Amino acid sequence: MPSMRDASPSWFSAVRVRVLRAFERKLRQASRMSRNGLRFTIFLAGAMGVAVFSLVFSWLADTALAWQRALHTHTAWVAWALLPPGLAAVRWLTLRVAPQARGSGIPQIIATQHLPPFGLAQTTLASFPQALWKIALTAVALFLGASVGREGPSVQVGAAAMLAWGHWWQHRAGVRVGFHAQALLTAGAAGGLAAAFNTPLAGVVFAIEELGKGATLRWDRLVLAGVLASGFLSLAVVGNNPYFRVHEPILFLREAWPWIVMAALVCGVFGGLFAKLLLSGVAGVLPAAIGQRAQRHPVWTAFGCGVLIACIGAATHGDTYGTGYEQAAALLNGQPIETHWFGVAKLAATVVSYFAGIPGGIFTPSLAIGAGLGQHLWLLTGGLADERLLALVSMAAFLAAATQAPITASVIVMEMTRSQNMMFHLLAATLLASFVGRQFCPRPFYHAASRGFRREALAVEAACEKATKA
Repeated sequence: MPSMRDASPSWFSAVRVRVLRAFERKLRQASRMSRNGLRFTIFLAGAMGVAVFSLVFSWLADTALAWQRALHTHTAWVAWALLPPGLAAVRWLTLRVAPQARGSGIPQIIATQHLPPFGLAQTTLASFPQALWKIALTAVALFLGASVGREGPSVQVGAAAMLAWGHWWQHRAGVRVGFHAQALLTAGAAGGLAAAFNTPLAGVVFAIEELGKGATLRWDRLVLAGVLASGFLSLAVVGNNPYFRVHEPILFLREAWPWIVMAALVCGVFGGLFAKLLLSGVAGVLPAAIGQRAQRHPVWTAFGCGVLIACIGAATHGDTYGTGYEQAAALLNGQPIETHWFGVAKLAATVVSYFAGIPGGIFTPSLAIGAGLGQHLWLLTGGLADERLLALVSMAAFLAAATQAPITASVIVMEMTRSQNMMFHLLAATLLASFVGRQFCPRPFYHAASRGFRREALAVEAACEKATKA
C-alpha cells in the first residue's frame, strides 16, 4: 500500500502540469488577441491615411477649379491658349512618368483583383509613385478646363496608398500580420471614394457591388471597417455636410411617376451610348485610317481634343469646363443655368476629355450630365414636373446606365444629397436605366476597361522577367 509520502509528489506534479498547460493556453490566446489587435490597428491606420490623401486631393482639385473659373471669367479666350498645348503636355507627361494613371483609375483597381498578390503586374497598376503623379496631373487637367472628375482618381490613389502601407509593414517592418492584397486594395479604393464624396455608406456599397468578387471578401470585417474609417474621418474633418447642398427637401408626388420612368429611359439610352463611346476610343469613333494615325500620335491627339473642348466650352459660356459640380448643384436647387443644352454638351466634352488619355475620372461629370438631361426633360414637360426631382433622378439613372452599378448609383446620389425619402424612386430609376443601358453597352464600363489594363500590366511583368533572365 503506497504511503502518503509517495502520493504527495504525484498529486503535486499533476496539479503543476495542469497549471502550466492552462498558463500556456492563456499565453497563446493573448498572443492571438494581440496579433489580431495589431493587425486591426495597422489596417485602420492605413484607412485613415487614405482619407487624408483624399482630403488633400479634394482641396487641390477645388483650388485648381477655382483658379480655372477665375481665369475664364476675366479672360474667356484663355481656354484656347491653355487647353490644346496643356492637354498635350499632360498626355506627354502621363506617357513618360505614369502610363497606368490615365483615365479614371477604377478600371486599374478592378484589374488588380485578378492578378497575383503583391506581384509586379499588380503593383504596376496600383503604384504609389504613379498615384502621386495622378493627383498632380488631374489637378492640372482641372485647371486647364478638361471635363474630368477627381473621384475615380481618388479610388486609384487610395488603393495604391493602402497596398503600399500593407506591403511596407509585411516586407519592410517585418510584422507578419497576414494582410491579403485584395483586401488592402478594396478597402483603399472604396475608402478613397467614401472620403472623396463624404459618403461612408456609398463606399461600402461600392466595395460590395464593384470591387468585391468573393463572398468572404465582401463581408470581411477588416475591409468594411477600413472603408467606414475613411468615410467617418472625412466626416469628422469636413463636417456632416452633403456633397450637394439641397436647400429645400425634394418631395415626391404620385403624378411624377411617368416622368421618372421617362427620365430612366432617356438616361439609360444616353448612359449606354456614353459607355460605348468611351470603350470604343478614338480608333472606334474616327474612320480607320485617321483612327490609326491618332493612336500612333497620342500627344497630337490630346492637342486636338483640347481644341474640341475649347470649342464646346466657348459655345456653352464655359459651363462644360471642369467637373460640372456647380451646374448640377444649381439644377438640384431649381436655379437656372445659362446653357439650355448643357447635358448633351457636357457629355460630348467628357467623351473628348477621356479620348485625350489624361488622368481624370467620369464620376462627377456623369452626375452633371444626368442633371443636364433632367433639365432637358423638364423643358419638354413645359414646367408640369418638378425640375429638381428630374435632375435628382436623372443623375442617379445616368450614372447607373454608364457604370451598370445601380445600387451604388442610388446610394451615392441619395447620400450626397441627403435625399433618403427618395431612395425607392432612385432605386427604381437606376434599375430601369441600367437595364436599358445594357442594351447599348452589354459589358459594364469599368470591368470592360479593366481588361486592357490587365493585359498591359501582364505585358510589363513579362518584359521585366525576360530582361532579368537575359
